[in-house]
Amino acid sequence: MMKRTLKTFILIFVAGLLFPVWAPAYTADRIVAVVNNEIITMRELEEAFGPFRKNIEKSYQGQDIDKVVAENRTVMLNSMIDSMLIEQEARKAGIVVKDEDVMESLKDMLRNKGLKMEEFIKRLAADGITFDGYKKEIRQQLMRMRVVRREIGSKIAVLEEEIGDYYRDHRDIYEGKEAVRIKQILLLYPDNAGESKKKELRAKADAIHEALEKGESFELLASRYSQGPAAAMGGDIGFIEKGLMYPEVEAVAFKLGLEQVSEVVESPVGLHIIKVIDKRGAGIKTLESVREEIQTKIEEEKMSKKLEGWVANIRKRSYIDIRL
Repeated sequence: MMKRTLKTFILIFVAGLLFPVWAPAYTADRIVAVVNNEIITMRELEEAFGPFRKNIEKSYQGQDIDKVVAENRTVMLNSMIDSMLIEQEARKAGIVVKDEDVMESLKDMLRNKGLKMEEFIKRLAADGITFDGYKKEIRQQLMRMRVVRREIGSKIAVLEEEIGDYYRDHRDIYEGKEAVRIKQILLLYPDNAGESKKKELRAKADAIHEALEKGESFELLASRYSQGPAAAMGGDIGFIEKGLMYPEVEAVAFKLGLEQVSEVVESPVGLHIIKVIDKRGAGIKTLESVREEIQTKIEEEKMSKKLEGWVANIRKRSYIDIRL
């Protein structure tokens, strides 16, 4: 997502007055949000929202489609604002993402997808996305993840007593059940959601799945769109054993092969897209063998509770002017 300061935007505006031949390139653009000393333009919002708009227009059958599009555009804008606020916090904290970090993340993603770099660059070009633009998005996502770990994860402590209590309270979980380690993108149904709202969320989930099929990083999409636990960590919710997931999700999870991504799966709470990254067979597990897993699970539960409040506090002390 491209960002410019207010000063830069003013310079662009002045340049348009001094050199009228370039004016048409900017007349359709405008500021839709001011976030402290940075801005989000309509062009940036439409670039991010474009794939979701197309999917909504293709799959939504209701007569109030303009309202649905407008509501989803607002949701996207607020997501972009939150991302910008987190990036601003990262810069304040001196968090830097090196080029080699970006390329390592990109190569891992391509390796998991079984894609060659040349093929991936061609796919990006076909979708109107530049390679440099995609690397910039990865850099921003890595920065967000690091600041979340630093500002929230560093403040979360898991005591040995908590690990022991969790193991005793969930002893049946660790006695001989198959397990899969999954990453998840979850779109939750609002309370009392009607068919119209469910169709709207389905269109959004389909757009995310389409992006995955085109080679987009599961981890990046999870950190941006998932409402589930560990979203900021790429959606990795660790090992889940049989009997602990919603039946609809479990049936899919245990059929998928390693590194495979599911279709959109509906459960009573919402829409899931999952990716299996590891499996293990049945067998009794000692506390020592699952200590790290339990610690991660407790950390993620605590982090999920703190993340929403942390972002809300940043919003309160920030200057945000939405002009959509």
